[in-house]
Amino acid sequence: MSTENNSSKFKVLIGVLSLLLIALAVYTVTLYNDSKSTVTNLEKQKQGIEQELEELIANYDEIIQDNELKDKDLLAARERIEVLLDSVKDSEANLGLIERYKAEVGRLKTERKMLFKRADSLIAANQRLAIERDSTTMVLSETYKVVDSVSESNMAMAETIKKGSIVKATDLKGDAVIIRNSGKIVDTRRASRADKIRACFTLAPNSITQSGDRTLYVQVMNPKNNLLGDKKTIEAEGMQPVSYSASTKVFYENEELDVCILVNAAESELIEGRYVVNVYDGMSQVATTTMELR
Repeated sequence: MSTENNSSKFKVLIGVLSLLLIALAVYTVTLYNDSKSTVTNLEKQKQGIEQELEELIANYDEIIQDNELKDKDLLAARERIEVLLDSVKDSEANLGLIERYKAEVGRLKTERKMLFKRADSLIAANQRLAIERDSTTMVLSETYKVVDSVSESNMAMAETIKKGSIVKATDLKGDAVIIRNSGKIVDTRRASRADKIRACFTLAPNSITQSGDRTLYVQVMNPKNNLLGDKKTIEAEGMQPVSYSASTKVFYENEELDVCILVNAAESELIEGRYVVNVYDGMSQVATTTMELR
């Protein structure tokens, strides 16, 4: 009788264990399927974020290229999106990252609306400026036709107009500077401590001259009358060549524009005494000044 009871209990125990194993197997399969579904969903969300970022980049490329905008904020925003896109592609999908990236995409879309609204205003202003420039160019063209048909005195007037189109530089200041490891620039009056020469000036407003890219040149002569920097030369037919120390290209919109140019210099060239700094707009000298180093 005792043996039969033990056998029954053993069968019951086997049955319970079987049910538990079946339940465990069902739970494991369900958990695996849920996990797999979650990973798939996160990957889809990640792909969606990548697509949104690529569309944002395409938006910026379109407005920058189609309208030839050189707005630094637009360019910086596009660069930030490209960096974020690379980060998304390199990361593994997880809930925390997905939520953070979604928030960042939302912020970038808001920023895009603000920047594009400002860009629309800039485009409209550029269009008005182009119309005004075309009108001015047409007036000047007609003026030159009249000048060609009249006396030598009117030819002198044409020369005056030409001179008036030169963009002048004001408030020219030359300084010796120290370049810190952090990139910070500090002024100095000691030749022995200086790393470079900096020339800062302001292009004056001029409604006559044509707006657009202009190349500006700085010429720095040390107390021994030696040219510092690049030591390059620009030439034009019928004009005296101009040697320069450094150059920069700016976008001039007929309005006041602040410009600074750094000039490289060897340690042996930075000596005590009086330096001469000249600024050229193309072949035309537009400013000059001097500075003293101890």
